[in-house]
Amino acid sequence: MDFNQLIFTKEYDFLRDNEHLNNKIIFLTLGGSYAYGTNIEGSDIDIRGCALNSKNDLIGMGSFEQVVDEKTDTTVYSFNKLVSLLINCNPNTIEMLGCKKEHYIYMTPIGQELIDHASMFLSKRASISFHGYAGAQLRRLENNLARHSYEDLEKERHIMGSVQSAINTFCDRYTEFDNGSIKLHIEKSNSKELEEEIMVDVNLSNYPLRDYKNIWSEMNEIVKTYGKLNHRNRKKDDLHLNKHAMHLIRLYLMCIDILEKEQIITYRANDLELLMRIRHGFYQKEDGTFDSSFFDMLREYEKRLDYAEKNTSLPKNPDYKKIEEFVMSVNERSILY
Repeated sequence: MDFNQLIFTKEYDFLRDNEHLNNKIIFLTLGGSYAYGTNIEGSDIDIRGCALNSKNDLIGMGSFEQVVDEKTDTTVYSFNKLVSLLINCNPNTIEMLGCKKEHYIYMTPIGQELIDHASMFLSKRASISFHGYAGAQLRRLENNLARHSYEDLEKERHIMGSVQSAINTFCDRYTEFDNGSIKLHIEKSNSKELEEEIMVDVNLSNYPLRDYKNIWSEMNEIVKTYGKLNHRNRKKDDLHLNKHAMHLIRLYLMCIDILEKEQIITYRANDLELLMRIRHGFYQKEDGTFDSSFFDMLREYEKRLDYAEKNTSLPKNPDYKKIEEFVMSVNERSILY
C-alpha cells in the first residue's frame, strides 16, 4: 500500500480542512502495528503526527492540543502538547520519533528538526512511563485470563483496578485534570445482582465535554468487557489476549533500548520473530491461559529493565534547557509563519 498517497484520499480531507492542521502539520508517520512491524492481514492503519500551534494558540486565546479522527485512526498532536508528552517519555508519543524513515509519510524541515533532536527527550523517566504502560497491558492480560473464574467481589476489584489504570493515563491523552477528580471505591450495592459494587466520585468543573465523553466511554468499555462474559467469543478474545501479551513484551524491549542504547527503535526488526510468535498464540494453551514460559520470559525482561534503569547513562530528567530553546525557536517561527 502507498501510504504517502493514502493521506491525499477523501477520507483524510480533515488533514487539509481542519483549521488546526491545514498548512501547520510538520510530520505524519505510521503508528500502531505497521510502525512496529507486527501488522497482520486486516490490521488497522494508524497515523500519528504533529502540527504547529498557531499564533492565536501561542499569544492569543486559542487552545489546541490534538485532533483525533476515529474513522481513520489518526491522531495529530499540537507541537506544545507533543513536547509535554515527550518530556515524560510517554510511550505512545516517544515512538513517533523513532520510526523507520520510509514510515514518515509527510515531513517538513521543522518536523525533521524534531526527529533529529529526539535524544534531548530521553531520560530515566522512560522507565517510569514504560513500566506504567506495561503494567496496564499486564493487568488487561491477567484480567482477561482470570475474569471467568472470579467471585463477584474479586471481579469488582479487578474491574476497578483496570479502570484506575486507564484513569492514570488520561492526562496523557485528554485535557489534564487534578489528581482525585475521579475517585473509585467499592461500597455496598443497592442492586439485586451484586452485594458490593464500584462507586465513582467525579469532581470536574469547566471540563471539555468531548474529552469527558471519551473518558467515560473508555471506563464504560472496560466494564462492558466483563459483562460480555456469558457471550464470550473465544476466538476473538484469544486474538486480543495474544495482542496484549505481544505489546507487553514490546514495551519492555523498547524501553530497554532507550536505557541501554539511548535510541528510540519503533520498528522491532530484531524482535519480530518473537513478537509474532506471541501474537499468533505460540505461548497460549488450549484452555486459553498462557504457558509458564511466557511469564518466565516476562520476569527476565523485567529484571533486565530494572538493571538497565540502574546502570543507564541517561540523566534523571531530560535536557530542559535544550528543549526550551528548541520550543522557543519553533514557536517563534510558527508565529511568523
